[in-house]
Amino acid sequence: MRSGGARARPGTLYTERVTERPTRLYLPDDVPAAPLPGTTTVDAVIESLGVGAFQIRLLLICGLTFAADAMEVLLMGFALPGVNATFGLPPGALGATMLLSATFAGMLVGAPFWGRQADVYGRRPVFLVTVLAGVIFGLVGAMAPNIWVLVAARVLAGFAIGGTMAVDYALMAEFVPRRVRGRFLVLTEGFWAIGTVMIAALAYLIGQLLPPQEGWRMLVLIAALPGVVGLLVRTGVPDSPRWLLSRGRVEEAHAALIRVAQLNGQDPPLLALAPPRRVPARPPRWAALLSPQLRDRTLLLALAWFGMSLGYYGIFSWLPTYLRTQGVDLPEAYRLAMILALAQIPGYLLSSLLVEWVGRRVTLVGFMLASAAGAYLFMLSSEPAWTLLASGLLSFSLLGAWGALYAFAAEVFPTTLRATGMGTVSAAARLGSLISPVAGGLLLSGNLGQALTVFAASFIISAGCVWATGLEPRGQAVPEGEHG
Repeated sequence: MRSGGARARPGTLYTERVTERPTRLYLPDDVPAAPLPGTTTVDAVIESLGVGAFQIRLLLICGLTFAADAMEVLLMGFALPGVNATFGLPPGALGATMLLSATFAGMLVGAPFWGRQADVYGRRPVFLVTVLAGVIFGLVGAMAPNIWVLVAARVLAGFAIGGTMAVDYALMAEFVPRRVRGRFLVLTEGFWAIGTVMIAALAYLIGQLLPPQEGWRMLVLIAALPGVVGLLVRTGVPDSPRWLLSRGRVEEAHAALIRVAQLNGQDPPLLALAPPRRVPARPPRWAALLSPQLRDRTLLLALAWFGMSLGYYGIFSWLPTYLRTQGVDLPEAYRLAMILALAQIPGYLLSSLLVEWVGRRVTLVGFMLASAAGAYLFMLSSEPAWTLLASGLLSFSLLGAWGALYAFAAEVFPTTLRATGMGTVSAAARLGSLISPVAGGLLLSGNLGQALTVFAASFIISAGCVWATGLEPRGQAVPEGEHG
C-alpha cells in the first residue's frame, strides 16, 4: 500500500487515510540524551580525571568553612554565661533564650534562600557571598552594645551560614567521581568535629585568661576569623561544570573541567561537551521538589533531618549547662565538651568507609539506631565516668549519622535542584534546632528520662524515613535534569 493512501474499513461506507510515516518519539525534557558523535559528557570527564589535587583542595576548602560553621553554630552555648554577666540577664531571660536560637532562626531562612540562589545564579557566587556575610555579622556580634544587637547579629550570621552548608555540599557532589563521592562528602562534614574541638578549646583557654563578661567577646571575635581564611582560598574554585552545562554555558563548563585536569596533572578533555537538549529560561521552581518524582524523597528527608537535629542539638547544646547543674564547674564542662568532640572523629571516619562498603542507606540507619540506643545508655549511667563514656558513644554514633545524611541528601536531588533540595532539608533541620531547647530544657528540670525518650524516638523515626526512601546512590551518577 502506498503511504498516504485511502482504504475502506470493512462493514463501513467511508474510507480513512492511512500513513506509513514513522512515528516521532518525544522524550521528557529531563531525560539525558546520548552525546553526539565527537562529544562527551561532564560525568564522563569527571570520572576520567579521577581524584587528585583539585578534589583534595576542594575538600580542605569546604572543610575549613564547615569547621568555621560549627564554631559559629555552637558559639553561643559557650558564650552565654559571659553574655548573661555582661548584660545582667537572669537565668531564663527572654534575651538569653532568643540568643541560643538566633543562629538557627537565621539558618532556617538562609538555607532555602541561598540554596535557591545557587541553582539560579551558580554555586560560586553564593559560595563566596555567604562566607563574606558570615564573617561580617560575626564581627558585628563581637562588638554588640546590648543583647538585642547581639541577637540580630546572630540571626544574620545564621542566615549566611545556612547558605554555605547547602551550597558546599552541592559543589562537592558535582566535582568528585562516584567511586569516592560518598567518602568525600562524609569527610567534609567530619570537619564539624574539628570546629567543635576548636570552639571548646578556645572557650576553655579564654576562660582561664579572662573573666566571663570579657572573654565572650574575644571568643566571638576569634570564631569569625576562620571564615576570613576560607573566603581567601575560595576565590580560586571554579563554578560547577554540571550546573554551567545545565544553563547552556558549555564553554565555561569545559573551562572548569580543564582547570580540574590541570590541578590533577591530567590531560585536558579533548572532546567537546555535548550541549543540553533544552535550556529553560530559568531553573525549575522550588515547587518541583514536590513533583511526583521528587515528592517522597523531599518530604522523607526533611523529616529525617528534623528528627536528627532535634535530638542532636537537644542533647549537645544543653550539655554544658546540664553538667553545671550536676556540679561540674565551667572549665571542666568545656574540657568534657572537647572530649566529646574528639569522639566524633572516629564516627566520621567509620561512616566515610561504610558509605562506600555497604551503602548510604544501611550506614545511615545503623548509626541512627545506635544513636537511639546511646540516648538510653546516657540515662542509665549514674557515675561520672559512665556518663562520660555514654556521652562519647552517643557523640560517635550521632556524628557518623550526620556525615552519611549530608552525603545522602547531596546525591539524590538533580543538578538543577540540588542546592535547593539541600537548602530545604537543611531548613527542616533548623526547625528541629529551634524546637530542641524546649526538649533540652527537660534535662535542666530533672526530667532526664522524658527528654532522652524524645530524642531516642526522633532518631528512630529518622531512620525509618531514610529507609522508606528506597534510594541508594552508591556507585550511581548524580541525577541530572529536573526529576532526577
